[in-house]
Amino acid sequence: MKNTILFRQLLDYETNTYTYIIADADTLEAVIIDPVYEMADRDEKLIKELWLTVKYFLDTHVHADHITGSSELKERLGTGQIWVGEQNKGISHNDLFLKDGEILTVWNIHIKVLETAGHTGWCVSYVIDDMVFTGDLIFVRGSGRTDFQSGSNQKMFYNVRERIFTLPNSTKIYPGHDYNGNMSSTVGEEKLYNPRLKEANNYEDFETIMKNLKLPYPKKLEASLPANMKCGHRCG
Repeated sequence: MKNTILFRQLLDYETNTYTYIIADADTLEAVIIDPVYEMADRDEKLIKELWLTVKYFLDTHVHADHITGSSELKERLGTGQIWVGEQNKGISHNDLFLKDGEILTVWNIHIKVLETAGHTGWCVSYVIDDMVFTGDLIFVRGSGRTDFQSGSNQKMFYNVRERIFTLPNSTKIYPGHDYNGNMSSTVGEEKLYNPRLKEANNYEDFETIMKNLKLPYPKKLEASLPANMKCGHRCG
C-alpha cells in the first residue's frame, strides 16, 4: 500500500521562496526543504500544530536571495539534522553531507538525492514518490540564473535533460521560487513549454537566452551568502 504523505507548500512573499514540509501521515516524522529564516515563526507554529517531528532540514543549495531557516528551526524545535550536498565544501554547522544517489528515509518516505548543479556549482534536487523538488535548477516555465556562485549553463542544461527530464512525464515539479503565481508543474509540461529548457531547444538556444538575461544581483546577496555558509547559524 502506498505511503500516506502529509504535504505543505509555503511561500515567503518577500523573496518568492517556496518552503516544503513533507511528513509521514502515520508517524508524523517530517522533512523540511528550503526553510526561510524570516519565516521561522510561521514554520515552527505549523510544525507544532501538526504534531510533527522534523528528522531532516534540507536545503537545495547555498541561497543568495535569502537566509536559510535550518539552524534556527533546529534550535527552536530541538530535533532534526541539517544535511547539504557534498559539493558544498567550506560550509559549516551542518550535520552531514549528501551524496548523489543517496536515499534518506522518513519512516516509509524515501527521498532520493540528485546532484543537479547549474544554478550554482553545488545544487541538489530531491525526488519523493512522484514529486521532485528542484530548488533553483528549473522553475515553472523558467530556470534559475547561472551567472555567479560557480553557475554553469552547460551543467544546468545537462542536468535538466539527463536528471529531471528522464523522470516520468507525470512527475510533479516543485520549484524553489516562483514570480508569476505558479505553484508547480510536471516534467511533461516543462519538456513542451519551458521557453529556456524545452526539448525543442538545443544547447545553443539555451545559452543565448541565458547570456542575454542581464539580471541584477539579488538584494540580499551580501548578507545571505556568508550566513548560508553557516547554515543560517546565529544570524539573527
